[in-house]
Amino acid sequence: MLNLKYIFSAILGFTTFSEAMAQESKTVKIRIIETSDVHGSFFPYNFIERKEAKGSMARVSSYVNSLRKEYGKNLILLDNGDILQGQPTCYYYNYVATDKQNIVSKILNYMKYDAATFGNHDIEPGHAVYDKWVKEMNCPVLGANVVSNATGKPYTKPYAVFERDGVKVAVLGMLTPAIPNWLEEKLWSGMHFEDINLSAKKWVEYIRENEKPDVIVGLFHSGWDGGIATPEYHEDAARSTATGVDGFDVIFFGHDHRARKAEMKAPNGNTVLCLDPSCNAVNVADAEITVTIKDGKVTGKAVSGEVKDITAEPIDEAFVSHFSDDINEVKQYVDQKIGDIGETMYTKDSFFGSSPFIDLIHNLQLDITKADVSFNAPLQFNAVIKEGPILMSDMFKLYKYENKLCVLRMTGEEIRRHLEMSYDLWVNTMKTKDDHIMLLDKRNSTDMQKFGFKNMTFNFDSAAGIDYVVDVTKPDGEKVKILRMTNGEKFDPKKWYRVAMNSYRANGGGELLTKGAGIPANELTKRKVFESDLDLRHYLAEEIKKRGKIMPKANNNWRFVPEKWTKGAIDNDRKLLFGE
Repeated sequence: MLNLKYIFSAILGFTTFSEAMAQESKTVKIRIIETSDVHGSFFPYNFIERKEAKGSMARVSSYVNSLRKEYGKNLILLDNGDILQGQPTCYYYNYVATDKQNIVSKILNYMKYDAATFGNHDIEPGHAVYDKWVKEMNCPVLGANVVSNATGKPYTKPYAVFERDGVKVAVLGMLTPAIPNWLEEKLWSGMHFEDINLSAKKWVEYIRENEKPDVIVGLFHSGWDGGIATPEYHEDAARSTATGVDGFDVIFFGHDHRARKAEMKAPNGNTVLCLDPSCNAVNVADAEITVTIKDGKVTGKAVSGEVKDITAEPIDEAFVSHFSDDINEVKQYVDQKIGDIGETMYTKDSFFGSSPFIDLIHNLQLDITKADVSFNAPLQFNAVIKEGPILMSDMFKLYKYENKLCVLRMTGEEIRRHLEMSYDLWVNTMKTKDDHIMLLDKRNSTDMQKFGFKNMTFNFDSAAGIDYVVDVTKPDGEKVKILRMTNGEKFDPKKWYRVAMNSYRANGGGELLTKGAGIPANELTKRKVFESDLDLRHYLAEEIKKRGKIMPKANNNWRFVPEKWTKGAIDNDRKLLFGE
C-alpha cells in the first residue's frame, strides 16, 4: 500500500520548489561603451603636431579594461566609424604600407571590439581600403542601410546579436546616407544608401520578429539633426529616429563631432537614451542597462549613461608596447623632409582675408592644373606651419583630408554665385561698425567642425585667379563683386572658366556648387574635365619637393569692405575666436 504521508510530503515539496522557482528573479547589468569619429587618434602622440595627444585609444583601453574587471563579458564595446582617416597612422596603412594589416583592424581586434560601423570617411579611401579592413576584423562591421546593388541586401551585416547572462542585445548599424553628396561614385560603386529612419523601421521590425531581443541598440554614424536634407534622405537622423521609431533603448551616434546626451520619447512613449562622444578619442559614450528577469522573462529595464571624458585616464602601457613597431614606423614616415618654408603661416589668418596658408594651396592648385580659378577653404581651425624644414607631418596640417584634385567647367556667373553662398555662410551682414563681421554662434564654441562659427568652416571657400571684394554691409546674395581676372583680363559672367577644387567640393560637398552656383547635381560629373589619380596632399607634397623652398605670401586678391568698418570688426572677432 502506498505511503500517503510520503506522497503528500513529496507533493508539498514539489509545490514549494515550484513556487520558489516561479518567484525567482535576477538582475543583469550590461555596460556598453562606444567610440566614434576617432579619426586616427590611436596613440597618445599626435603625429601631425609631433607632440603628446590628449585623447587616444590607449586611454580608452585603460578605461575599458577597468570596466571589464567588474562586468566581464557583460561589457560590449562598439565603434561608430570615421576611424580610417585623420592621423598619418591611417594614411600610412591605407595608402603606403598596403601589404600589411591595417592598423585600424589591428587595434580594434586587440581591444576586443564587439562591433563597428562605417563612417563616411571610412568610405572615402575606396573599396581597396575598406573591403580589406572589413575582412581583417574579428568583429562585424555593420551597415543595415548600406545596400548592395547586386543582391539588394546589406553590403555587410546589418546587425549583431549578443547574449549576455541570459539577456539578448541587438545592435543595429547605420551610415549617413549623404555619401553621394561628398564622394565620387567609384568610391562606393556597387552599393547605395537608404534613409536611416525608413531603414531603422524595417530592421527593428525584422529584429524583433526574428531575434526576440531584450535590448535594441542603435549604432548610427549620423549626427543629431540638420545637415543635408533631400526628398530621399536626411544626413543627420539620430534625433528623428529616436522620436520616430519604436524599439530602441539606446542610440549611440556620431558624425557631427559634438558631444551630446539626450533622452527622447519614442512614439510609444518609451524613453530612448541618445549619446554622442564627439571625436578624437577624448570621450566615450558610456551606458549601463539594468535588466530584471523573472520566470525567464524581462520584467524591467533601466537605462542610464553619460559622455565620459577619458583624457585623465592612464595610458595603457601594454597597449602602447604592443604597437611600438607601428608607432615607430609611422614616426619615420612623418619625419621625412619635404622641403623648406621661408615664413611661418597660420590657418587662423584665412578666416579674415587673403592669407599665405590658403593662398599657398590656391597657387599650387592653379600651377598643377593650369586652371583659371581656384576654390579652397580652411580645413584646420588653428594650425601652424613654422619657418624652416617642412616635414611630411606638416602636409597633414596643410591639407587635412584625402580628397583628390579636380577641375570643373563653370561660367563666370556660377563662380560668383558659388562665392556668394560661401561668404553668406561665413560672414555676418553688418548694420553698424560695432557688429560682428564673422557669422558666429556661441553655442558652437565646442563644436569641432564649427569652432564658434554658425556654419561648417570647411565650406568657407575663397578664390584665387580672380580679384574681388566682399561687401559685408550688403545682404546675402549681393556681397561678392568680382573686379577682374588676376592676370588683368576682363572677368566675364558668361564666359566658361576652368576651376580647380578638391573632390569633396567637385562632387557637391557643402552644396556650394548646387544650391550656390545653381548647377544640377546630375551635371557635376559632366562638368569635370580633370581628376587626379592620387590624393591632393600627395601632389602638394610633390610640388614642394620639386621647388625645394617655398616663400608663401598672401595673394591679396580679395578683401572685406568697407574697410572703415571691417578692420575693427576683424580685430574684435579675431580676439574672440583666438584670444589675440
